[in-house]
Amino acid sequence: MCQSSLSHFFFLCGFVKLKQADMERSIKEATLYTPLRGEEPGDGINISEDENVTPFHNAGVLSRMSFWWLNPILKTGKVKILEDSDLPNLQPADRAETCYSLFMEQLSAQTNKGTSASLPVLSSIFIWQRKAILLSGVFALTKVLALATGPLLLKAFIQVAQGKEAFKYEGFALAAILFLVKCLESLSERQWNFQTRGIGLQVSSMLSAAIYQKQLRLSNAAKAFHSPGQIINYVIVDASRIGEFPYYFHQMWATSLQLCLALLIIYYSVGKATIAAVLVVILMVVGNSPLARLQHKYLTNFMVARDLRLKAITEAVTNMKILKLYGWETHFRKVIKGLRKEEARWLSTILNQSGYYLALYWSSPIIITTVTFWACYLMKIPLDTSTVFTFLATARIVQEPIRFLPDVAGIFIEAMVALTRIVKFLEEPELHKRSSKGQCKDIEASILIKEASFSWNISSSKSTLNNINLNVKPGEKVAICGEVGSGKSTLLDAILGEVSSTKGMIHIYGKVAYVSQTAWIQTGTIQENILFGSSMDQQKYKETLKICSLVQDLQILPRGDHTVIGERGVNLSGGQKQRVQLARALYQDADIYLLDDPFSAVDAHTATSLFNEYVMGALSEKTVLLVTHQVDFLPVFDIVLLMSEGKILQADTYKQLLVHSPEFQNLLVAQNGSTNRENKTSYSLPKRTAISNEEIQMTDVEEEFKKEPGDQLIEKELKEIGDSGLKPYVQYLKQNQGFLYLSLAVIFYMLFMVGQLVQGVWLAAELQNPAISILILNGIYTGIGCAMSLCLILRSYVIVILSTKASESIFSKALVSIFRAPMSYFDSTPVGRILSRLSSDLSIIDLELAIRFSSSIGSIMSTCLGFGILVVLTWPILFLIIPTVYITIVLQKFYLASADELMRIDGTTKSSVASQLAESIAGAVTIRAFNKEDRFISENFHLIDANSIPRFHSFSANEWLILRLEGLCAVVVSVSALGMTLIPLEASKSGYIGMALSYSLSINVILVYAINIHCKLSNYIISVERLEQCMHIPSEAPEKIEENQPPPNWPSAGRVEINNLKVKYRPNAPLVLRGISCIFEGGHSIGIVGRTGSGKTTLISALFRLVEPAEGKIIIDDINISTIGLHDLRSQLGIIPQDPTLFSGSVRNNIDPLFEHTDSEIWEVLEKCHLRDAIQEKEEGLDSLVVQDGTNWSMGQRQLFCLGRALLKRRKILVLDEATASIDNATDTIIQKTIRTEFTGCTVITVAHRIPTVIDCTMVLSMRNGEIVEYDEPNNLLNQDGSLFRKLVEEYWSYSGAHKQHQMI
Repeated sequence: MCQSSLSHFFFLCGFVKLKQADMERSIKEATLYTPLRGEEPGDGINISEDENVTPFHNAGVLSRMSFWWLNPILKTGKVKILEDSDLPNLQPADRAETCYSLFMEQLSAQTNKGTSASLPVLSSIFIWQRKAILLSGVFALTKVLALATGPLLLKAFIQVAQGKEAFKYEGFALAAILFLVKCLESLSERQWNFQTRGIGLQVSSMLSAAIYQKQLRLSNAAKAFHSPGQIINYVIVDASRIGEFPYYFHQMWATSLQLCLALLIIYYSVGKATIAAVLVVILMVVGNSPLARLQHKYLTNFMVARDLRLKAITEAVTNMKILKLYGWETHFRKVIKGLRKEEARWLSTILNQSGYYLALYWSSPIIITTVTFWACYLMKIPLDTSTVFTFLATARIVQEPIRFLPDVAGIFIEAMVALTRIVKFLEEPELHKRSSKGQCKDIEASILIKEASFSWNISSSKSTLNNINLNVKPGEKVAICGEVGSGKSTLLDAILGEVSSTKGMIHIYGKVAYVSQTAWIQTGTIQENILFGSSMDQQKYKETLKICSLVQDLQILPRGDHTVIGERGVNLSGGQKQRVQLARALYQDADIYLLDDPFSAVDAHTATSLFNEYVMGALSEKTVLLVTHQVDFLPVFDIVLLMSEGKILQADTYKQLLVHSPEFQNLLVAQNGSTNRENKTSYSLPKRTAISNEEIQMTDVEEEFKKEPGDQLIEKELKEIGDSGLKPYVQYLKQNQGFLYLSLAVIFYMLFMVGQLVQGVWLAAELQNPAISILILNGIYTGIGCAMSLCLILRSYVIVILSTKASESIFSKALVSIFRAPMSYFDSTPVGRILSRLSSDLSIIDLELAIRFSSSIGSIMSTCLGFGILVVLTWPILFLIIPTVYITIVLQKFYLASADELMRIDGTTKSSVASQLAESIAGAVTIRAFNKEDRFISENFHLIDANSIPRFHSFSANEWLILRLEGLCAVVVSVSALGMTLIPLEASKSGYIGMALSYSLSINVILVYAINIHCKLSNYIISVERLEQCMHIPSEAPEKIEENQPPPNWPSAGRVEINNLKVKYRPNAPLVLRGISCIFEGGHSIGIVGRTGSGKTTLISALFRLVEPAEGKIIIDDINISTIGLHDLRSQLGIIPQDPTLFSGSVRNNIDPLFEHTDSEIWEVLEKCHLRDAIQEKEEGLDSLVVQDGTNWSMGQRQLFCLGRALLKRRKILVLDEATASIDNATDTIIQKTIRTEFTGCTVITVAHRIPTVIDCTMVLSMRNGEIVEYDEPNNLLNQDGSLFRKLVEEYWSYSGAHKQHQMI
């Protein structure tokens, strides 16, 4: 029988190899996307001869069975610290592209069959993985059958020990059979686990890829329900949860089968008393089914609460600079803590229920045996040594699978909740793909729109754009102008297909390039951002850099165009980011260029150069649509579109509009109102001269975040290396009395073990004692069992307390540390890296770590107890156990050297997946506009595979270790059983033999469980390492300094004195501000001007202490700002920032997030900043929705919101950091007028590109290369030869003069 089983097993292993080959043949047909430039179809999945593919791919049957193929990788991990480059690639079947393609084939087939009634996604997964599921199921069945033979062999061993041999060498034969059965059990279980882990890897990779691709197509309506934080959570947490489920899938029926077989063996042992055992099992299952439904509800609510927390954290981390400028960090931190409190409430409920399950299922063998013994007593069924210990061995062998039931139930519920969330996301409506046709010479229109209306919200009865008619011919230049909120940007979005068409038709002919109003820059080098996936053409590339005025910038940057740009381009100025965007668009050599106000972020002369060289030069033969507030450019356009309230009022040439359009004339009058402020000062304006391109190129560029050559801004993710020993465990247990709770859990478990031992000894010693009645025997046995159950309940209780308190402490410390981090941390750390720690790592600490910690210690203690019993009863076995323990320790150390590094690599590669996803969500419009979805999908496949590689080798290494340990255990168990049967003992001592054999049969299960749980714990504890890094980020200065708080009315005068201010962004970096000294008198308006990157924004950062001075000081009203708390400083200054930022919530929350003002005060402010009418049009008023990033409001409206915040705050010092760069001149005039009216007597510091913004300031500060060039009244500077300010005014007039001339015409 045993030989037949082994033959069957080898046949299965051979089938695995055949199935693999069959899979590879089918893979070649699975193609998801059009090949990239330079690729042949299928390049992503074919394996070249020299490609470094995992040895598993070409391994033979024996190598796969024994995991021998893994030896080279583990040897590498032993001699050196494993790096990503040391790991071979996945085999084709496990790669994300293959998995996604095969799944989509099945999903398409299921959808065509109309399988929508029962989750098509779930059924498609099962059909796609049906062969692997079936094969792993056969391995599971083999393992269960092999396991069930153990108690039968035990009964035979006891009979041999009692002298009832069936033949002479029966003991040797039984030992050999036991060894073979244990080997078969081990091999089948390892293949079962390996196969299901592989299924989980493929499913999670497929879901990650599906979620990524879905977000690239997600409709605007759906985005309102799925924030970036939630989408990242779907990939990092939910997809991983579903990937864990296949490992437990067969446990559901395998455990049930094991129970059934166990009950049959029990019936064989105790007869009709089995009914009692069956009733107990049924009552436990039925009684706990309502709790399973509750667990589903709790997990659903927990995941919703976690989504809300991650959404808030994502917003806060992404906009941390804004929070610090406004002094809102504390408020947002409290909001997130409130969300975490709600999440922790559900977490506590889940853990309490898990603790109950843990205690119940660990107690179940005690309950079953106790009830069965009493049934035997009542039914007068005789109990002997053979019967009792066969029964106990059966109960002990199924004890470990029964303990799996809470895990199986929890994982099943978590997976179903996670899958429901993901399926709901995947079924959300998508954007309709833009109908773009190839450019043809005989086509009369590049863009054709006829009687079309567009709406962001399909369900809304009111369209965003109404009755749009537009016919743009190839090569035409079209300018789009209008007031704030008139629909200019929405028109470009409609052309891109971002806004749904409710009626009419729209056709686009040719390749499109797009430059967004808010620059989207990828993390990567400048060259990578410009090429954007296209192949390098040196001549074309150099020409692009020249046209976009980037040559001088690149010469200053430490690595030129190979300098890594931080996330969202943090180490570039606003103007540099826009020029990189423009270069990206130009390099694509498109037919149609959609430019959404890209010149507002640069100063006058750069704008002039870009417009002339870029729009009118490089794009002279291209179709261009330019949204602009700079009416000075309008005369040279073929068509000017004047928009208002979502309609094209008029479309004509500049001259015709100037003559026939009162609305257009009003627009120009607003421009005149802005520029005429210059005439309030008297100065002699020299003759305007043309500005050469060479002069433009000599732009002074601030070396923000400049480092020593070779250093890059984005730091490589930190990870521990080598064996970190007990350090992370101590770090975890230091949280909220963790040592106390763990010690209590260990003590309670020790008491449980003592009870277990006493029960066994009591039965072994007294079962055959006629002086002890069965009633007393059962009574004492039951009493001990009740005490053991109480110990298990108390143990579960303290474990739950340990988990909740530790996770809460870790989260709170990490949150405070992140919010108190300086801006340099956020500039050098991608958002995805932070979110990965606060999602997947925190989830492990929330739900897994404490339980695994206590289980690991408990299982090790159980193993020691089992070995101890064997040694006591058969002391010669010590000579086998000692080397076994030694080899176990050696193997585990050999394994952990690689396993720990694999988990760390898994953590860092998971962060890369999250970062790319976050970046793609932010830049989805640009990606779609350039039709680059395929390239980003390909990159996503690569990143998912990079994350899957360490996961694949990690669970393979786990099986490698366990297989070898189980082999050792099989030897120990077989030799122990043989030794005990050969040692001459009295028949009365057979009870001890029965007890020892019942332990020995489960010793391999207990030892493997102990090692397995310890290895899992070693993997999970790495999450503590990663969060510990977040908990110890170098902090900013204190928020408050109690002994040095400014007076309540500070600043009262608003006088700012700057003394020898020197600033650098890094300790070893060169100075950015080089000895600034000046005084801003209270009540004065100060204009700060200079070329792009001259140090203007850095000066403002120093004023708000976003960066601390290297030398010098800033004194406001006689107080050195470096001596007071950051919150005391920032909360007393007002600012309208360069990038207008809104947060998800309501209008009220965005204007007054601290709830310091009444509704009437808010309405009054909204009136002053011209937002009242727009908000009153909405039914909800102040409770009107603001989505994440405020994308449902125009850029100009967002800037007016920022003005409203400043008006409510009413501080003595107000800073405008290029605040009006992205709005039209009319709105600029409104803001300037409002500031002059409302902030009379306040110190107003204005950083601006537009000269009219600062022309009527009291004083003007001109900067170059981080130094003050001049500081005087604007009139004096304008009359001073060689003045930088005068030069900037000349440049401004040089491009606005064309407009004046056209007006006179």
